[in-house]
Amino acid sequence: MPIVGVIGGGQLARMMQPAAINLGLELRVFAESENSSAALSATSIGDYNDYEQLRAFAVDCDAITFDHEHVPTHLLSELEQDGIAVRPGPKALIHAQNKLVMRRKLAELGLPQPAWAAAKSAEDVEAFIAQHGPKIIVKTPIGGYDGKGVRVVSDAAQVADWLGKIDSFGGELLLEQKVDFSRELAQLSARRPSGEFKTFPLAQTIQENSVCSEVIAPAPQADFAAAKEIARAIAESLEVVGVMAVELFETPEGKLLVNELAMRPHNSGHFSMDGCKTSQFEQHLRAVLDLPLGDTSLNFDFAVMINLLGVDEKNDFLAHYPSAMASFPQVKFHLYQKAPRGGRKMGHLNLTGSNLDELLVAGRNCRAILYNQ
Repeated sequence: MPIVGVIGGGQLARMMQPAAINLGLELRVFAESENSSAALSATSIGDYNDYEQLRAFAVDCDAITFDHEHVPTHLLSELEQDGIAVRPGPKALIHAQNKLVMRRKLAELGLPQPAWAAAKSAEDVEAFIAQHGPKIIVKTPIGGYDGKGVRVVSDAAQVADWLGKIDSFGGELLLEQKVDFSRELAQLSARRPSGEFKTFPLAQTIQENSVCSEVIAPAPQADFAAAKEIARAIAESLEVVGVMAVELFETPEGKLLVNELAMRPHNSGHFSMDGCKTSQFEQHLRAVLDLPLGDTSLNFDFAVMINLLGVDEKNDFLAHYPSAMASFPQVKFHLYQKAPRGGRKMGHLNLTGSNLDELLVAGRNCRAILYNQ
């Protein structure tokens, strides 16, 4: 039985388990704590910054992959030197870990992206504001996610604290043009070592407080061919192995600009669990083991995903489950077994069908019951 090891015990590792069972694989999880979302699959508890612990976990696995992108790449390089298959490899993963590395590579490839620059000083920030302001986006190159490590600023003083500890961010901040976009899109794809590449239906993502709230697939009236070719260019040039998400801005003129990358299953692809012939989790496992990729087409005209974000430190949604299930039997429920906390990703709802408006209304109303609103 092939063994896939997943570093990180979050909900993505949790949702790989059913796919692994169906494929006849053994899934092992290196979790950070005993009460992680993937606790049922966790075979090791430890520190992913400790090489000896990582190696002890990985040595018997046919491939190592990730629930998150925080493992230092130099440790992953050591695993590769020890003959362990790391997928995606550190040379690809660094582009998802460091946004400045990503921006430089996209520029080298000639792919569309917002105007950007690296900043080491307040003077650098002010110069970029003068050219692209009055407001710009400033990001920490490493460590940010779900809106963390991102600020909209009109003055360098608004990032003085980041500039004061700039060495902790690799010595530079990332400055980006504040794009006047009409909507956000996400192109998921998968590539395996032999080179086979497939995309999922292009999805539209709807954000709330910088966190994904809803996903619609396929994105209505979008440039599917352009999104697919952007994803292909990135995956092939970086030799990405596994699922990759390319987050995109669509301008009012219909132009696509690359926002960020993720090299693992992604929140924007959860619709595929019930909406596609092959889910992103199954596809990821196929890819990292270099197995033939599955059919990614939709089973229905539309698939909708509604994120369940924590409302407070008490509501884990379980008390309202029966009522929500009774009112919306067509909804597929996915909870992550996490302790409740405001804004935390606690689960999601999937809906499929032919009437997009009806799916969105049903999903939002079901979520309102779980939120006790």
